Parts: sequence; C-alpha cells; structure tokens
Amino acid sequence: MVILETERLIIRRFRADDWQDFHEYISSPAVLEYEPYWDTSLAAAKRTTSRFADDDSFWAVELRNSVKLIGHVYFEQIQPLQFLTWNLGYIFNPQYYGNGYATEACNAVLKYGFEYLGVHRVEARCNPDNHRSWRLMERLAMRREGYSLKSVTFKKDGNGEPIWWDEYRYALLVDEWAGFDCECSIQ
Repeated sequence: MVILETERLIIRRFRADDWQDFHEYISSPAVLEYEPYWDTSLAAAKRTTSRFADDDSFWAVELRNSVKLIGHVYFEQIQPLQFLTWNLGYIFNPQYYGNGYATEACNAVLKYGFEYLGVHRVEARCNPDNHRSWRLMERLAMRREGYSLKSVTFKKDGNGEPIWWDEYRYALLVDEWAGFDCECSIQ
C-alpha cells in the first residue's frame, strides 16, 4: 500500500473507521454547494468510507500532527488506458480551507502519478462559480482548456427538469510537470 507524506500531511488509502471525519466535511453546506449528490447520512458515510477503503482511486488526506482526516483526493485512470490519462478531483473540509492543504495533497498525488505511474496527462473539472477549485487547479500549474456550457447536472427543479451547470476543464501534461518541485516522500 502506497503512502504519500509531505511536511504537514499523510495521504493514504481510506480506512473504514474514517467515516466520522468524512461525514463532518461531506455534509458541510459549503461542500454540498458544488458536490450536491452525496448522501450525507451517518450510515452513508460508513458505507462510503468502507467502499473507498477498497478503491485505489480515493486517497484520504490527514493532518500529520493530529491524525485528523481533512479531505480526500480522487485520482483515477480513465479510458482508453493507452492514453495514460488520469482524472483528478478533491474535496476538503471547509474548516481547513485557506491553509494550502489541498495544494500540498494534490501536488503529492501528481508527483506520484507522473514520477511513479507513468501518467502522461491529468484532467480536472469544476463549476466556474467554484473559484476555490479552479484557483487550486491553477496553483497546480494546470491549464484551462475549455469552458463547457450546461454540460453536467446533479439536481432537478420543482418540475423534475435537470438543472444544468457549466464546467471548466483543466489539464496538465507530464512535460509541463517536469521540474515542478514537490516536497513529498512516497512509501
């Protein structure tokens, strides 16, 4: 099992017992504004962390000094596999916004991807209104590749019609990663 360590964080696979910290952030109104599809019940948090514990795509992010789970990073290869492209996503506890933890965790995962997995390209998407998310992508040196109008839907209106969201698309190539410094050890 791979563990990534930075100066302040441990990025590891989920454990089933992470459910309480996971529930704390996944049920936050600030998170649900842009991640509205989560079941926020305690039972769902337990099921989800158990499922994440068996899925190599989800990385739990915990504070090194307190063993507190503060968020997670999603990193999964997408089809077709020969394109060597991965999708990056992340959700963090709003109580820890503004401290650089998401940047630090995502940089560690990107380093692992580019330097150990042989990733060619990483893609990420977000709602244009989610300034924190696209600013994070830009801090990660990702380049905005597109703006898609009404490309995703998570909710329906009172008449059952889909509510469509616009989406920014970002990407980063291994060539663009070269020389980007990240203080991270990989175990």
